[in-house]
Amino acid sequence: MAIIENGHTRLTYDEYIHFPDDGRIHELIEGEHHVSPAPGTRHQTISRRIQFQLIRQLEIPGSADVFNAPTDVQLGKINVVQPDIAVIDRRRSYIISPRKINEAPDLVIEILSESTAARDHTLKLYLYQEAGVGEYWIVDPESNSVTSFKLTSEGTYCRSDPVSRSIEFRTEHLYALVDLTEVW
Repeated sequence: MAIIENGHTRLTYDEYIHFPDDGRIHELIEGEHHVSPAPGTRHQTISRRIQFQLIRQLEIPGSADVFNAPTDVQLGKINVVQPDIAVIDRRRSYIISPRKINEAPDLVIEILSESTAARDHTLKLYLYQEAGVGEYWIVDPESNSVTSFKLTSEGTYCRSDPVSRSIEFRTEHLYALVDLTEVW
């Protein structure tokens, strides 16, 4: 059921599940409905190539699960997103239900497009930080680069300089090296 805060209606997952299955990306951020067109072919190629490397290094050996869009990630009652790629350490597999991911993934990757770039750099950056996503990558197909944001012990993101050759994902239990020269 929608929540009313200060006269403003915020949608919840209960409303979200009734959004149309129309080939577009539907998300709730702070209870507001955001819609984007289906991603383009370059976007999907980049996503598939990154995902392939993560599957090969993390999922096949059994250390993590790798999901691609459209997979719902619920980050609270009024936040449901569909990141391009999400990685969850198998030690936290309890957050994966048959329908959605129920908490912050260990790694979230968003690939910029004309319709999502502003949201990925602002609303989603803040949302992922507040939800406790351990690492967030923003992939820029225009500059062939990736910028990572790693969650610090203070709960804020530390931003890296953009990279274009390779990028590491490292936690206490997970490690993957994505060769970006195989992505572009």
